[in-house]
Amino acid sequence: MAVQASKAAPWPRVSVVMPTLNEARNLPHVFARLPSDIHEIIVVDGHSVDDTPTVARQLRPDVRIVRQTRKGKGNALACGFAAATGDVIAMVDADGSADPGEIPRFVEALLDGADFAKGTRYGAGGGSSDITRLRSLGNRVLSEFVNVCYGTRYSDLCYGFNVFWRRHVTAFRLNATSPPPPGADGRLYGDGFEVETLINIRAAAAGLVIAEVPSYEHPRIHGVSNLSAAKDGWRVLKVILRERLLVRADSSAAPHPVRPVPGQVAAPSLIKASTDSESS
Repeated sequence: MAVQASKAAPWPRVSVVMPTLNEARNLPHVFARLPSDIHEIIVVDGHSVDDTPTVARQLRPDVRIVRQTRKGKGNALACGFAAATGDVIAMVDADGSADPGEIPRFVEALLDGADFAKGTRYGAGGGSSDITRLRSLGNRVLSEFVNVCYGTRYSDLCYGFNVFWRRHVTAFRLNATSPPPPGADGRLYGDGFEVETLINIRAAAAGLVIAEVPSYEHPRIHGVSNLSAAKDGWRVLKVILRERLLVRADSSAAPHPVRPVPGQVAAPSLIKASTDSESS
């Protein structure tokens, strides 16, 4: 699926940032769904042992391989954002759960005036054939908590398919260069899966115009997810509370409500059969 030029403005250069950790078997499926005229693909590798970088180069000789500086998805994204050169950055998972073919839909939201296009599985046309009822409930509770704390209207806080103008990277304040801290974990604040919540909160606190874009989540193609619902849910909750304290301490921070994409209405249910919105 090729990216089409907008009638209102020239189509921006899109940098795809893709964190990877042993995703060699999934990359052929994910790369095949990328729009044909993406500006650059940045694979941020977390020291894979299955030749993920080699497979990426075989599939796309023009791919840029970046080694992350610490551990965790958050650190991988920070490193990828720092390396990006496009006008727009698209956060795409390498496990096949997010469809890169949806990127033009997100870019259209940016061209329509948004600073940050937030994927949501709850929007009309979105959904998931992967999420469990327990994770869905936890996501709803955390989303509502953030909405109360920050004056936002997020419907899907913990979904990580987001696209935004690269000029707003500084609003997220992610650390890509510091060495790993002492200790077994080797991570800094925001280096784990909680980074998606951190980005969403800081985008709102910075006053960015946020549009929610419906997206469909597919099951991981190969391998096992490193996500832990209990452990990572606790990390997300701690991020919400910590960021709230920081916002209160900074009187210049003004949370900005999420602006829905015109014509999209929140769907009543997240969990849908995989046949509802499967992409070919």
